[in-house]
Amino acid sequence: MNQSVTTISAGEPPLSTENAAKFAAYSQARLRFWTEFAGNFERWQGARRYYQSRLAEIYSFLIPPGMRVLEIGCGRGDLLSALRPSYGVGVDFCPAILESARQHHPDIRFIEADVHEFDLGEKFDYIVCSDLLNDVWDVQQVLEKIALHSHPGTKLILNAYSRLWEIPRRMAEIAGLAKPQLQQNWLAPGDILNLLHLAEFEAIRLSAEILLPFNIPLLHRLANRYLVRIPPFRWFGLANVIVARPIPKPVRSEAVVTVVVAARNEEGNVPQIFDRVPQMGAGTELIFVEGGSKDDTWGAIEREIARRPHMNAKLFRQEGKGKGDAVRKGFAEATGELLMILDADMTVAPEDLPRFYEAWRSGKAEFVNGVRLVYPMEDRAMRFFNHLGNKFFSMAFTWLLSQSIKDTLCGTKVLSRSHYEIIAANRGYFGQIDPFGDFDLIFGAAKYNLKIVDLPIRYRERTYGDTNIQRWSHGMLLLRMVAKAMRKIKFV
Repeated sequence: MNQSVTTISAGEPPLSTENAAKFAAYSQARLRFWTEFAGNFERWQGARRYYQSRLAEIYSFLIPPGMRVLEIGCGRGDLLSALRPSYGVGVDFCPAILESARQHHPDIRFIEADVHEFDLGEKFDYIVCSDLLNDVWDVQQVLEKIALHSHPGTKLILNAYSRLWEIPRRMAEIAGLAKPQLQQNWLAPGDILNLLHLAEFEAIRLSAEILLPFNIPLLHRLANRYLVRIPPFRWFGLANVIVARPIPKPVRSEAVVTVVVAARNEEGNVPQIFDRVPQMGAGTELIFVEGGSKDDTWGAIEREIARRPHMNAKLFRQEGKGKGDAVRKGFAEATGELLMILDADMTVAPEDLPRFYEAWRSGKAEFVNGVRLVYPMEDRAMRFFNHLGNKFFSMAFTWLLSQSIKDTLCGTKVLSRSHYEIIAANRGYFGQIDPFGDFDLIFGAAKYNLKIVDLPIRYRERTYGDTNIQRWSHGMLLLRMVAKAMRKIKFV
């Protein structure tokens, strides 16, 4: 459902008398169009039903249930309802279609307002604009109004028709398969990205969707889940879907930081960790999770805690197996607002952690991913075939996740507690995926559209103990993660 304008609110540039008249005529024409559409909803919705259901699948993948969601140009509210919000608000300007919306979805709040001038005085976790920008008078003004309803963590998700479909759309109208539309804004992806920038949004991901907008058994699944993801087919997707967030404002307030260290057979590194982990933000909490060591790692941590009563340090025994299980235990016990992982092998220097903190605090990143593959490494830090494999997998996962992931297995990763809780609450989507825990976090961050930023570090060789990485068996694990990402993120 689309929106138009009737008036310009205070603070907007005034229109000339001539433009105001054109503005009003534009508004009235669209109001008549959508009122007529509401009166013959089932007739015209039949041809759109598969297209709309596919959009609902895409948006449901991008938005976890239980969020505060605002839809602009909500129409009958079917898409908004499919997202299962904890609090859903739909805005539309057509009284006739809003009456139907309230009947079909009584649990959602619907508001009659114009998208060029509305201000609800509320902030939302997600804002949805489906097939809206093609039909409004002033796209930039609409996006600026949307910005008023955004907090720093809000995600704006929109889709607009590709202009490559302008002629096929006209042919469908002539054939009576679609209701003839009024004049549209046929926006290229670059146009939308530029308008988002002017409204102080930055894009996180862009994808072409829906190569075949009709329900043809077997063929529609092949076209819309697989072919549309790869060139040259992706160039012909009907809908361009963009996920964006408000451009970050400097600077977030100081936060308590929890550094989680999964420690197994790392007795010789324990004193250095206590000596070198810095105080950050409003304070640093240091949590060790010991994983059944053969040496005296547990005792070494206990002794260091006793020696340093001024430090906020805690020790827990791991109940399961693998680093991923230990990290989840540490995060569950953490009290800080910001969560960090530090490998106990000291191959990433603890002195680098403040750089991760500042990348998050500045708002530039919502998920900070350490990268070992930029700077030269110490001689024995990583074997040749491990390095080659990491390069390959960085390219694969960057393509699969639609954000740059230059290094998947660097142990140092940083995200806020609130974002981790969203990932943890929806962990069942991916299932038990790997013993390291890296992909649990990376896949969750990508699926829920966190802004991922790679942060290069200098990777050092281990000075105590032996690596837990097994080149070939863990290489096979990475191949399984590629397959998982293909099924659960790329081809959905």
